[in-house]
Order: sequence, then structure tokens, then C-alpha cells
Amino acid sequence: MIATEQNAPRLRPGADHVESWFIRANDPRSPRAVWIKATVLTGMDGTALAQAWCSVFDGDRTRAWCTDIPLDTARFEENALGQAITAGPLRMQLTGRGGDSQGTLADDASTITWDLEFTRVPVLGAPLSMLPSDRLLDTGFPKNKLVTPFPVATVTGYLDWDGERWDLHGWHGMQGHNWGAEHSPEYAWGHSVFTETGTDAPFAVMEGASGRTRIGGKVSPLLSMLVIRRGDQEYRFDRIADLWRQRPHLDFPRWTLRMRGRDGTAEVRMHADPAQMVCLAYRNPARATSYCLNSKTAAVSVHVAPVNGNAFELRSVHGGALEFLAPQPVPAVQPIV
Repeated sequence: MIATEQNAPRLRPGADHVESWFIRANDPRSPRAVWIKATVLTGMDGTALAQAWCSVFDGDRTRAWCTDIPLDTARFEENALGQAITAGPLRMQLTGRGGDSQGTLADDASTITWDLEFTRVPVLGAPLSMLPSDRLLDTGFPKNKLVTPFPVATVTGYLDWDGERWDLHGWHGMQGHNWGAEHSPEYAWGHSVFTETGTDAPFAVMEGASGRTRIGGKVSPLLSMLVIRRGDQEYRFDRIADLWRQRPHLDFPRWTLRMRGRDGTAEVRMHADPAQMVCLAYRNPARATSYCLNSKTAAVSVHVAPVNGNAFELRSVHGGALEFLAPQPVPAVQPIV
């Protein structure tokens, strides 16, 4: 599936549905990052709104903004370039080779403005799905879908935080798209781009998740999937038959995952400092609000032992995106939007 198809809206007006498109960019040389997101929320109760989000991370200094917009004033359209998204003050254009975003969000205390572009990195940046088959994107299982049209991208542009200008040239990024009838009851999700020391050139990427879903009205055990790309090699841990060969451990603010599959074995360890995270209120169409505990500057280590080839390790001190979804906020993580 190509990037423009992966980004196509799955809107379901009048039905319980939540859907998001998001862009992340990280400075490879410092614990600075930005996360931009457009969300649609509809419900059988008549709920119909869009949301514009932005979160910034700068060491212990973090901030998040969110604005609700009536859905009938938002736009999720296909044009000659790809997908054009407008959610109040936030705009995204997503094409087959990358995209751009502009926007301004403000509250009583602070203002954020951004204008950035991103371009796919060859090979590593090819569209990615952790599911074993794209056919599952159109089925009832799993109920929560996630694709990554651009898992590795180069970024240019700027961000202005209360008059402080960040030059985003040379940053690395990714762009993702997810949807479902509700947010997962619980999950940990991680993503990281790994760069060469000295040149900051991306040479590997990892994306994985451990989460629960609802099956027949009951909540499932933790199910995990993992994909690692290194150069032109890809290692997948995604087969339904292999789900029993996993060891996920969610212990906020740490996530550990061990998996074994046809490509070998892999272990992922991620952790974040709660003081460097944001807590975001994720509304569900027909259930209680969940809370996303989010870092875009997490520490990551990955160990892979392929069936064919030598074992290798990947590490990033502050380049990981790490999210936990929980039923309650954690007092140590601020602010809550």
C-alpha cells in the first residue's frame, strides 16, 4: 500500500469513530521534539468534532495545546497532491513523497506556531504497517488500526514557541495514521529513528506496540507486534501464529518487549522521564476518557538476533517516541489537555 492510500480518511459520520493523522520531528543532537496531530471524533450520540493538537518537548520543559473544532468546519479531502487536512488552525498536506504542516495554537499562557515540510528517506522510509497483511486494515480485527506512511523522513522549517525560534532543518521525523471505533483499552507504542554518530544520517528504524483490544465485549490479553528496519533489511515480528511467543511488560514509564518469530528474536527497551512527558486527555466516542502519557524524547535500546546473520544492537539516548494509554492520569506528568 502506498503512502497516499495509507493516509486516506476512514471517516464514519454517525458511528463511533476516532481517527488521527500525526507528524513527529526530532532534533538528532538534543532532546528536542515536536508532535502535531489532527483528530476526528464522531459518535452515535451525535458527537462530531475535530481536534488540532501540538506538543513540544525540550528537556524538562514540555507543553501541549489542543483546540476543538466542529467537524463540519474541518476538511479531510483528496486533491491532486494527496490528502489535504484542515482542522481549525492546523493544516496538513500529505503526498506520496512527504508533506507539510502549518498552524498556530494558543491558550491563556502560551502560543506555538509552526511551518514545516518533511520528505521520505529512501528505503527506510517506505510505508510501514505492523500488521501481517494490509487486508487486515479493512476487517473487524484488530479494532484499532495503525499505519505509518512515512516511518523515516527528513524535516525542514521552523517552530516558534512564545517568540523562541527553533530551526528544524536537519531534524528527522515520521508520519502516522490510526483509526478505530475507540481508543485501545491499554497500550504502549514506540518508534525510533537511529542515526549514524557524526553524520546524523538515519540507518535504522523501529516501530512496535503492545496493546489490548475488545473481543466479544471482553478485553484481550496484551498483543504485540514489532518491525525493525536496518539498511535494506527488514525484520518482522507480526504473525498471528507467533503472538504467544512474546513477553510484553508495561511498567510506566518503561516498556519492555521480547519477541520471537520467523526472522529471529528481538528485545526492545524504552523508558522516559515523567518530567519530560505530556499527559493528553483522549476522548472516546462511547466510553470514558483515556489518558495518553507521551514522550517524544525517550531512551531506546533494541537487540536483534536474526535467524540468518549476526546479532546487532540499536540505541538512541533521546530519539524515541513512547506512549502509554491509561484509564487515569499520572500526577507526575504535566500538563493535562
